[in-house]
Amino acid sequence: MLTTQEKQNSLSDMVGLDFAGLELAGLNQMKWELNQLPAVDIGDYIVHLPPDQQGIAFRLLNKDTATDVFEYLPAEVQEDLISSLQAADVRQLVESMRPDDRAELFDELPARIVKRLLQQLSPAERQATATILGYAEGTAGRVMTTEYVQLREGLTVGEALEKIRCTDQDKETIYYAYVTDNQRQLMSVVSLRQLFFTIPSTLVRDVASGRVIKAYTEMPQEEVAQIMKRYDLIALPVVDREDRLVGIVTIDDVVDILEEEATEDIQKLAGVSGGDEAALSLPHITIRKRLPWLLGNIGLYVGAASAIAPFQPVISLVPVLAVVMPILSNTSGNVAIQALSVTVRGLGIGEVTHADTLKILRKELLAGLGTSLALGSALALLSLIWAVPEERWVSIVAGLVMVINVFVAASLGTLLPMGLKRLNLDPALISGPLLTTTLDAVGFMTFLSLISIALKVVGTPA
Repeated sequence: MLTTQEKQNSLSDMVGLDFAGLELAGLNQMKWELNQLPAVDIGDYIVHLPPDQQGIAFRLLNKDTATDVFEYLPAEVQEDLISSLQAADVRQLVESMRPDDRAELFDELPARIVKRLLQQLSPAERQATATILGYAEGTAGRVMTTEYVQLREGLTVGEALEKIRCTDQDKETIYYAYVTDNQRQLMSVVSLRQLFFTIPSTLVRDVASGRVIKAYTEMPQEEVAQIMKRYDLIALPVVDREDRLVGIVTIDDVVDILEEEATEDIQKLAGVSGGDEAALSLPHITIRKRLPWLLGNIGLYVGAASAIAPFQPVISLVPVLAVVMPILSNTSGNVAIQALSVTVRGLGIGEVTHADTLKILRKELLAGLGTSLALGSALALLSLIWAVPEERWVSIVAGLVMVINVFVAASLGTLLPMGLKRLNLDPALISGPLLTTTLDAVGFMTFLSLISIALKVVGTPA
């Protein structure tokens, strides 16, 4: 029997083959091999096929497998398949998708296609999809699924297990069952483990837990992920303002949320607009995402350069400044980005809150004390080496400014994201380029101003 890796290698050998040129036996072999693989691996295989062969490979999949694979495909491939498949196949495919995955697909498709597909759905599936799409993006309501196990309080454990066995086999997860009253208000939760190991005649309400950890439909998705991480949950019930159960968020959704949020924060820190550029994005998308920040950065550096411009006579009198200033700029910028990255990550994963601002600032300043003394001494030593004898006094000023700039960098890298968090804004809005450019302007002005004063003291006015 072939292993999964051997099957993948066999399929990889067929990438780029002309499907139209395969004989019936070859297509049957391809169909068998495809349907033996996990859905996510089939999705990867189809993505790497030439566009004109993706639809052919997809049609070789069994019905249930095709639905699972479709949910793993990128939005652009999904759209191409919808355009190439027959209307009946598309309707069947979209109808069989889970409501949350279907809503995610509709977010990516053009409005005209979404409207057509919604009209083709059954009333129940259309209502489930419309419910999810009715909530704002980035909230618990938008990432939840409406497929969950619901029980009534009056059921016995035996009746509950029979109900799950007969009517809930297609639910996204059955590991938790949610007990509601006649108004669908969430009363308690019980695990499948509890039901399985309890005497069948026992009432569900006697084994279910009334302490239900839940999310509200308007809750940000990051908070949902943090709750599930904190309490080690594989599913979290979502209720509306009247405490009525409307859906659940499952662990696979949380993994996607955490990946999405981490990607967004990292890219925003680097100045990528939107924070959602994929590594394999088309060139024009890359330009659109990056160019605005790069042009803005030029504007910021014009400001930093303008701070230097008045000091050109000073630099001409002390040429070693041209060597020292880039080191000062780069080092203080790196300190700021380090502090910023650690603080944004701590806020992002819920490790710290704005109430911990003083604790973090104290830690950064204490760490900055040793760091600044070491960096200041290093820059002073380099200045001594590079400066001519009559300009070696510059090393004192360079070391002093390095110490000051490192302290400022550590403070800003901590306080700015904390301040944004307190204002309920995304801490990652403080990008690395913005912070480092600001520090450059402040550092250069401080350094050159002190050098100007020192020149007057030694009797060499600029």
